[in-house]
Amino acid sequence: MNEQTLKIPVDYAPGYDLALKIDPERARNYIAHTRIGDPPADSLVEALGNVDGQTFHRLISGAMNGDEEAFREGPRELQEFFDIVEDQPAWATQRNFEAGIRAFHRNSDLMLQGLVGGSLVEGFSSNISRSFVITGRLRENGVRRLRQNNRHVVEIFTPGGLERHGDGWKLSVRIRLVHAQVRWLLTNEYDDWDEDAWGVPLSSAHMGFAASAFSAMSLKHARQLGVRLSREEAESFMLVWLCSLRTMGVPDTILPRDEADALRTFEIGSICEPPPDFESIIMANSLLKAAPLVLGVSDESEKRELLKLAYSVSRALIGDELADSLKFPKRDSKMLLFGARVQTRLNYLMDRLFAGRAQRRRFNNFAMLLSASAFDEEGISYRMPDHVYAERSRQW
Repeated sequence: MNEQTLKIPVDYAPGYDLALKIDPERARNYIAHTRIGDPPADSLVEALGNVDGQTFHRLISGAMNGDEEAFREGPRELQEFFDIVEDQPAWATQRNFEAGIRAFHRNSDLMLQGLVGGSLVEGFSSNISRSFVITGRLRENGVRRLRQNNRHVVEIFTPGGLERHGDGWKLSVRIRLVHAQVRWLLTNEYDDWDEDAWGVPLSSAHMGFAASAFSAMSLKHARQLGVRLSREEAESFMLVWLCSLRTMGVPDTILPRDEADALRTFEIGSICEPPPDFESIIMANSLLKAAPLVLGVSDESEKRELLKLAYSVSRALIGDELADSLKFPKRDSKMLLFGARVQTRLNYLMDRLFAGRAQRRRFNNFAMLLSASAFDEEGISYRMPDHVYAERSRQW
């Protein structure tokens, strides 16, 4: 890959020039992926483009559950897609995930804070926010979307969740198909998408950026909040996320190998990405403002206090420079992380001193996480958005 064959989206050119001086190979790889979507999922969505939502749900649901009739009735792209998505690397085993799952549930409250207040906000600081703002995916039914995200986290960190028939695996595949469907809608039903300036909607570059944020940056933020992880636990936590993200369509060509690799990809990707624009501002602020509703807080004064805390925690995790560019309220959060680390260590100490306390605390944290997650009576739905604008789309 060289500069002559690399098609650099216009908005990425200034950042790419800077990143090229720091890590040329990684910078070129990142920019190359701005022109790549997810060929297997994109082909399947296109092949099913003429079927109604109910038929799409039935075919995908049947394929998810290994129903041969669904494969016979569906297009050949359905079998081809599942052949690819079922192919897992040798390291994707329950044994390798166990330590990471235990570490997550021991610290699920802080892990969730780090993910929502840190990693998700950082993810939306990239140009991926443009797709979300255009479609209104978080603006319309935003609470439901965030509850679905929480459900995904719960399921991938459930023993067996990432096995072929586990709900974590199924939800990862579902997210992959939603991304492909939105990519198709933006490419075919939205006249103003400027690929020359922005690259492909929901590109593989953004998926790789998200992979780095959800895995390594989540670990970084958890440690900022006082979470202590052994090397084995950290490596296992990374593997859980990387397995899910690979299933979600992050190609091996940009999927991080380990924590250090993910941090470097995040660094170079952040430099390549255009500075946060109004789309990033909208998405990051919408995310934090939805947090009290996701947690079921209805009292107005309690919502205000929780929102203040959410902004303070996020600013402390992502830093003042990014927080200012996202137009977060000014807060003096310098002592917040110190206080959080002290409280976390105190909890660790109390758990050792008082029998049963750790178990009760973990149960309460897990109950909170479940209450903030979306569980539909009909089970996992594989209906897709059918309009580029969320307010005109049927519920999915």
